[in-house]
Amino acid sequence: MFAGRIWWITGATSGIGAALAEASARAGVKLILSGRNTNVLNGLAERHGALALPFEATDFAALPGIVDTAWAWAADHGGAISGLFNNAGISQRSLAVDTVFAVYQRIIDVDLMAPIALTQALLPRMIAAGGGDIVAISSVAGIVGSPLRSAYSAAKHGLIGYHDSVRAETAHLGMRVLVVAPGSVRTEVSKNALDAKANTRGFSDSAIDNGMDPAVAATRILDAMRAGVRELILAEGMEAEIARLRRSDPNALFDQMARLVGEGYARRLGAEAAERA
Repeated sequence: MFAGRIWWITGATSGIGAALAEASARAGVKLILSGRNTNVLNGLAERHGALALPFEATDFAALPGIVDTAWAWAADHGGAISGLFNNAGISQRSLAVDTVFAVYQRIIDVDLMAPIALTQALLPRMIAAGGGDIVAISSVAGIVGSPLRSAYSAAKHGLIGYHDSVRAETAHLGMRVLVVAPGSVRTEVSKNALDAKANTRGFSDSAIDNGMDPAVAATRILDAMRAGVRELILAEGMEAEIARLRRSDPNALFDQMARLVGEGYARRLGAEAAERA
């Protein structure tokens, strides 16, 4: 089903993005891979015969030229880009009351405005070429307002809203849009998260360390694409339950989240400011 198609994956050098690159290559997909770690990116591209296309996600002025480069490479390799995976992003671990505004600016730029900008630049070309797939990696925190993740939740909620609108507007034009809401996946997302002062956190959470294998996540995403799924809650146990509660019994969820914080959740994750500990 996927063999010979050309897909562009952002955030391809680690975590879900790297796993998607591996799984897609095995399925016969030709790949354009973007990420900030150029050494890893070049290694991935060499292994899979892919285009390594590093760029700064928030350099919006450079984006038209980057899209031109990707589209030209696709044309030279037998077709058009028929899949875009909006995967790159950064997270947060801090209470809103302690968090500087720069955290909100950075996370919303990277996690929301950057994928919107890339999609807006690529979407008209994909439609003109006959359509394709857009896969947006949001989060359970994009469905639930998760403690210690106010900026991340804001961005990931926005990502869902934007892609839901694009799906509605372009389905008749041959576009398919899958929104994925992962829970804990075994990646560097928590270690690389921003703290209250916009510094890299530098350590992980046990929930992330014991989370889903990224290879399993990638397989489930590709299976969802094959099945024509439009929203995938890629979570298990309590994380899947809180996503369900947000839509079925929001008051119960709100109480549960408040209790979690009241019982010391921020302190356990090392995310409570010293003067508040």
